[in-house]
Amino acid sequence: MTAKSNTDEPRTSDPNGSAASASVVQSSLAALRIRYRIRFAKTGLLRWIGHQDLVRLWERMARRADLKLSMTEGFTPKPRFVFPSAMALGMEGLNEVIEIELANSITPAELMDRLVSDNQPGMSIVSVKRLPEGFGKAQLARTDYRISSPCFSSSNPSSRSHSNLDGSNEQPTNSPVDWNQIGESIQRLLASESVSIQRKKKTVNLQVAQQIHELRIDVEDNESERNSIVLSLIATNAASLRPDDVLELLGLDDWIDRGATITRTNVHLDNEFETDDLDEIAIHTQSPPASMRLTQSMQSHQASPTPVRGA
Repeated sequence: MTAKSNTDEPRTSDPNGSAASASVVQSSLAALRIRYRIRFAKTGLLRWIGHQDLVRLWERMARRADLKLSMTEGFTPKPRFVFPSAMALGMEGLNEVIEIELANSITPAELMDRLVSDNQPGMSIVSVKRLPEGFGKAQLARTDYRISSPCFSSSNPSSRSHSNLDGSNEQPTNSPVDWNQIGESIQRLLASESVSIQRKKKTVNLQVAQQIHELRIDVEDNESERNSIVLSLIATNAASLRPDDVLELLGLDDWIDRGATITRTNVHLDNEFETDDLDEIAIHTQSPPASMRLTQSMQSHQASPTPVRGA
């Protein structure tokens, strides 16, 4: 009988050794997830892209900026992008929010420089903040809007820079706006306890005080055609009012067809990140786009005879 050599013995793995090796491999493969909160403006022709196209645009911008994105797991990895609020098609946004995660840590100033250098038409980077570990994701609190009157929109060259949805270039004929009547409509709406709107062929009742933070007319001295409606809507977990709902409730549902424009001027978050550390924030100092300058100019006129809900 021949003796069995040691090499013929079946090999057994060391459970502790395998676990340690797997831990080392997993640790080496684990990527950093550094989160940045970016404020940006989407103006001009870029307002005609939908939300999914905006997501793809940010992906292309990130690739051109040579950013090392943190990706989701699974068979179809995607960049970790978070938008607290999608924007309706055709609407400009002056202070929108996106959160992105990178697999490496770079300064907000460097990230700002890379994004600004992309020179994407219609896209302006406003600020970049690097969020500390464990800081909560962006939670929407409310959104602010400015609705221009059809008279001003038709006299504004930027509002005539696109064709109508039916492909024609014919501009609608506008009659003078009765701002006194609109002011009365605003008073009646704010005095109402509830309103009814249509959602997916169903009637939904909403409490006005829980939906509208602010609604008023912004008066432009001696130029009534430049007056606008200022609106601030509270974010809720259920059905919420939209700017077009408010226009309909005010009897102004034809305004958009007549050339009025809706601009989202600000997105307020429940968890804004504030810091005195200048290494964790970068702010772009370049002049804002023309539409943003226009809104800022209009915001300087705050006198209004109409009621305001909220501060």
